Amino acid sequence: MNLSELPDRRAATAPDAPALADDRVALDNTGFLAAVQRAASMLGEVGVGTGDVVAVMLPNTADLVVALFAAWRLGAAATPVNPALTAEEIDFQVADAGAKVLVTDRAFTGSVGTVVSVERLRAGGLEPAAPPAATPTDALALLIYTSGTTGRPKGVMLDHTNLLAMSGMVIDALELTAADHSLLILPLFHVNGIVVSVLSPLLAGGRTTVAGRFDTAGFFDRIESSRPTYFSAVPTIYTMLAGLPARVRPDTSSIRFAICGAAPASAELLAGFEARYGIPIIEGYGLSECTCACTINPLAGPRKPGTVGLPLPGQRIRVLTADGYDAAPGEIGEVLVSGPNIMRGYLNRPLATAATVMDGWLYTGDIGQLDADGYLTLVDRAKDMIIRGGENIYPKEIETVVYRLPGIAEAAVVGRPDPVYGEQPILFVALTAGATLDATAIREHARTGLAKFKLPVSIRVLDELPKNAVGKIDKPALRRLDARTH
Repeated sequence: MNLSELPDRRAATAPDAPALADDRVALDNTGFLAAVQRAASMLGEVGVGTGDVVAVMLPNTADLVVALFAAWRLGAAATPVNPALTAEEIDFQVADAGAKVLVTDRAFTGSVGTVVSVERLRAGGLEPAAPPAATPTDALALLIYTSGTTGRPKGVMLDHTNLLAMSGMVIDALELTAADHSLLILPLFHVNGIVVSVLSPLLAGGRTTVAGRFDTAGFFDRIESSRPTYFSAVPTIYTMLAGLPARVRPDTSSIRFAICGAAPASAELLAGFEARYGIPIIEGYGLSECTCACTINPLAGPRKPGTVGLPLPGQRIRVLTADGYDAAPGEIGEVLVSGPNIMRGYLNRPLATAATVMDGWLYTGDIGQLDADGYLTLVDRAKDMIIRGGENIYPKEIETVVYRLPGIAEAAVVGRPDPVYGEQPILFVALTAGATLDATAIREHARTGLAKFKLPVSIRVLDELPKNAVGKIDKPALRRLDARTH
């Protein structure tokens, strides 16, 4: 099976079961199939067929999900576009992907040949939709563009095998069944939202509610009204929810678990959130190049705070030392991942692909260590390492110590060029609601857990730390801020 057949199979198996909802519509399996058929008919009329690419630039809605499945029904691939990008960035992605059409809810005058409005997509074409294309499982299904923190974003090529394998791993690890219902609050231009919150529950026979734009004040109202069984979020969201007034006491009894990824979360935040709301948070780790996730703390087994858990079923994890040997437990090195979820490569970038995937192993660029039980702890990104006077400093080591201080909501360390030492560590923090920490108190705490050469030479307290499109702390933005103001 490939993804083009999923709406038909669901409609045939359970025609009246709920499938997909947002603030505008609630589709059962029959309605979901009909919406996909209408959209596929429309895309077919404007020339989309096997091997083409459909760009989709929409806010988080059921329409975006329908557009993905409509493209797959025709044997095409899809590339979701972040609506918050600049016109130049949008034009680059659409052109780089070679998109034949762009589905959007706004005017667009870039290089794409045909623009299809979301209203036109909903209305459908004049002819009935054809049956699902007999697409090979190794055909391109999704082009996800990296956040592009250095240079131009790269298109990560994921085929149907990648997506089905990854979704199967998520279903197995999270024990998803037809009774599960995900509440989608992460962006659908990122693979986490697509795989964890849409494909996995739909393939398991469950359903998805697209919550649209995240709203702290209304989030738990949505939980109570929709009654989902799980959701996936980033630490920033958990921090905002943990900071709600004590009078907020929602009914969270429908939730089996919540997932946390994309950035480190403090043990204090995870424990406090679970104690307050009764929702266990499962930390994991992944990247677009592995179709979403590599590791996750087990749902039923021991969860180790500070780690990102064990390899997902069907994947292997290695930690490779600088001299090319497999690291011993506790030894630091680069994290490598292998499995059927590893990307086909970067679109039109064979050299970058060859440098990233070698002998079936994805070289992640992340630095980590495995413990004796096989749990992975991330140390840092290799490119973020600071070299101060010949000493290697991993920003995450400093951040981990700072996160132990009550009142710290977010922490990020970047390097500042220094004429004597080469680089110096600079710390930025944001505080939890009501906290009154200053730089002096933070520095004194850091002294208790860090060698002198690792201590930040500057500590700045901000209202919040900048984030990139997928919710990660934007370290390039912090470096630019430091360069402008120090």
